Amino acid sequence: MPRVSPALAAVDVVVVGAGQGGLATAHHLQRAGLAPGRGFVVLDAEDAPGGAWRHRWPTLTMARVNGVHDLPGLSLHRALGPVDPRAAAAEVVPAYFAAYEELLGRPVRRPVRVREVRAAGPRLLVATDGTTYAARAVVNATGTWRRPFVPYYPGAGAFEGRQLHTADYRGPAELAGCRVVVVGGGVSAVQHLEELTGVAATTWVTRREPEFVDPDAAGGLDVEARRAAVARVAERVAAGRPPGSVVSATGLVLTPELAALRAAGALRRHPPFERVLPRGVRWADGAEQRADVILWATGFRPVLDHLRPLHLREPGGGILVEGTRAVREPRLHLVGYGPSASTLGASRAAREAVREVLALR
Repeated sequence: MPRVSPALAAVDVVVVGAGQGGLATAHHLQRAGLAPGRGFVVLDAEDAPGGAWRHRWPTLTMARVNGVHDLPGLSLHRALGPVDPRAAAAEVVPAYFAAYEELLGRPVRRPVRVREVRAAGPRLLVATDGTTYAARAVVNATGTWRRPFVPYYPGAGAFEGRQLHTADYRGPAELAGCRVVVVGGGVSAVQHLEELTGVAATTWVTRREPEFVDPDAAGGLDVEARRAAVARVAERVAAGRPPGSVVSATGLVLTPELAALRAAGALRRHPPFERVLPRGVRWADGAEQRADVILWATGFRPVLDHLRPLHLREPGGGILVEGTRAVREPRLHLVGYGPSASTLGASRAAREAVREVLALR
């Protein structure tokens, strides 16, 4: 092992983030023979298990989540037993992650915020708000929740009502009786619309016409469409461009509840407005609509600012990766970035990342 300063903590692998990807990575590292502590550490900014799931709005139930893929070696059912579909995802999934961390021997150190990762000879230095780690390799699994995205619209700064993002949304009760413009064409947008129908007056705005997927087609999922969506994201990443969203590209599953809303006209989509006014929005044809709230269900961007000292960005704005390995820094792996940005994809990517990390020896 290379000599390092006694002021640094030497470790084989640092995993940044303890969500789905980070915990799956810890599992595969442990199976490969690395022990928590000297072999690897998992650093997480949260003060308890659960990752981004801890912050989902409290009315999002397990019956309505967009899938929670089992972590390797311990299914959710085995960890918690039968789960009430009416239970809040913000309670169930963190409990599952806590049980998984217990199974792994509690390798997660928290709350620890990683400030930066930089190269230092044969090691990568991971500077936190406490200890600095000197690692042979780093697996970044920080997800997106801490970086909500709101698109630019002229006049948005002068809006006199409320503007909130999915990350701020706490359920329909606080918006009861309001005129709400919901912006976004993904799963979160339709979940908000489903909750707000009958509680608030909603208007749905998307850039493109939403594509609903018949849940009975192809055994419940349009497999080819999903593969094609993942391939499109992979192409963007391979070209050094920002990855975009896998989930939004695969279509919206038309559940019975959504089918009923659609039939009732509650899912009628409007194209983007031209401008935000102090008390509403203006459409492209000049018509104006009053609004009390604009709810931005416009997604998130990868949390990668701590990697800036590694100079990974390509001219197109993205990070070039091969599999999970950063091309510009082969000691760094990105799990949950681009094609692996889903619960299933992150678990698979974790296995691939560990295989390559071990090959660095």
